[in-house]
Parts: sequence; C-alpha cells; structure tokens
Amino acid sequence: MSKKLTIAVLGGGSFGTAIANIIAVNGHPTYLWLRDAERAARSQVSRENPEYLPGYVLDDNLTFTADLAQAVASSDVVFISVPSQSFRDVTRQIAPLLKPDTIVVSTTKGIELESFTLMSQILEQELQNVHIGVLSGPNFAKEIVQQQQTGSVIASDDDAVIQCVQEILCSPTFRVYANKDRYGVELGGALKNIYAIVSGLAVAVGAGQNTQAMLLTRSLAEMGRFARELGADPMTFLGLAGVGDLILTCTSDLSRNYRVGQAIGQGKTLEQAVEEIGQVAEGVNTVRIVKHKADELGVYMPLVSGMYDILFEHRPLAEVAKGLMMGEQNTDVEYSGKN
Repeated sequence: MSKKLTIAVLGGGSFGTAIANIIAVNGHPTYLWLRDAERAARSQVSRENPEYLPGYVLDDNLTFTADLAQAVASSDVVFISVPSQSFRDVTRQIAPLLKPDTIVVSTTKGIELESFTLMSQILEQELQNVHIGVLSGPNFAKEIVQQQQTGSVIASDDDAVIQCVQEILCSPTFRVYANKDRYGVELGGALKNIYAIVSGLAVAVGAGQNTQAMLLTRSLAEMGRFARELGADPMTFLGLAGVGDLILTCTSDLSRNYRVGQAIGQGKTLEQAVEEIGQVAEGVNTVRIVKHKADELGVYMPLVSGMYDILFEHRPLAEVAKGLMMGEQNTDVEYSGKN
C-alpha cells in the first residue's frame, strides 16, 4: 500500500495494543485510545502498556490518547477492541465523529447480553455510511508482540474492507486471511470462549488426553450446529477463526477463559475465579447468553448446558460429567457445508 492511512484502535487492552503496534510498525500513523487519561499520558512517555503488555517497547508511530475525537475524527480505519459490555456505548460515542466511508472493524469476541447481538450487528445498528468488518482468529497478544508467526481472519462482505485490512496489518510475522462469512467468524470467536472454560476445568480435575480430545471435537460440533441455526456457514469453523481459535484457547493458560475454568476446577467460586484473573473473561457471560439462545432455538448443546449448570446453578461437577456421558448419543460428524 503506497498511501499511508490514519488508523485508530479503541481499547488499550492487550490485543488492541498488539494490533495497533503492528499497524504503527507498518508505517501508518496510529492512535490507541484508552479511557484513562493518566494511563494514556504515562504510556505515551514510556512507550509501553505496562498494565497489559509489560516490557514491550511500542513503535514511535503509535500515539496514546484518551481523547476519542482526536483518535477517530481523522482516521480512515477504526478498530474497536473493547469488552462486549462496553461495545455499544463506545460505538455510539464515535458515531458523530467518524468521517463518511470509514472502515470500522470489530475485534471483540463476545455477544451482547440483552439482545443476543453480535458486535458487527451493533455497528450496523449504530453507524451510518461506514464499511464493516470483523477481525478474529487464534491470536494471543503476547505472542504477537513477541513477533511469533500468527494468522488471523478479516471477515466482511465488502472486498475493499478485506483488502485494506490485509494491507495495513500484513507483516513478516502476521498474516491475515479473508472470509465473507462475517457472522460465522464472529460466532467462532465468541463461542470458543465457553469451551476454553470447559477445557481449563477438565485439565484442573485431571482429565486425560482422551477426554481433552473428545471435548475439543464435540465443542467444534456444538459450535457448528449452533452457528448453522443462526445462518452462518458451519464450514467457517474449519478455519482459523473456528477450530484454530478453539485449539489455541482450549490448550493454553494464556487464555483468560481457560484460567477461569482451571480456577473453578480447583474448587474456587466463579466470583473468586474472575477476580483472580483480573481481566475480562468474555466466556462467562457468553455461557449464559448462548444457553438461553440454544434453549430458545431448540439446539442441542450439552457442553454449554453443563457449563451453565456448574457456573450458575452450582451443580456438582461429577454429576454434570456423568450426565454428559450418559446423555443423548449423537452422530460423530453431523453437519456439512451446505445450509
């Protein structure tokens, strides 16, 4: 890309910081918006985000700011990387600030609680004259800033969005693949957080490799079954935003959701587990949201139901596990790529 674009990343967490730094290293003037003015000022001087990515020096093209108008008003592309419960509020704040035809990309892996609304659907509802995309994949921020080889997915029905995001993010260590199934990519990013909790819990109570392999593959089946009911292409779940992200978050204690599951498996309460992590674990809310939606749609999701019973109904783990093993015996591969 010959033209340098102005980019804003809203949300000073680990992933927002990581992608903002990639873009800045690629030579684009980049704003990273943080709510806390003192934090923003401190990071601007130190060239570091010590709360989320301590020890990593960030590029000089990256400007930290707590001024939303400064970040957004002149930007050609805006990434929103805030927790799902803040997403609509931040979107409403930027609506009057955006230039016409701005590209707006969600990186948030969650679902709005009250209305079962995906983040890109919130963008559709709240913004006008913008081009919408979703960025998702197996992307731990810590490894991105360490320049580990990483792949992600940009999903949009707008080819210009896909091309632009690929160009501004592409680097020798960060590769971005294209997908037209925006909702499928988004659902993959949200749903896998549930199964990361399941997997962390299983490992904490001593589950063997057989159990972990079964959980991963049955998780993938549930994700595809649920997504197909909502109009997404289940074949999307065979890509980076589906099985790739699922494997990553279900096998590593770098995942906040996995660590929540571990803590619960060690006998801690949900409240203690969340407090111990100290950052937002989107999967906790997603369990509740997806359980209710699956019941409403009549979609069979035994792992989601079991996790809901453990987290919110306080049913004993052993009782839930026995119920899962003795429940309905489904076929192994139960969906195809055809809707």
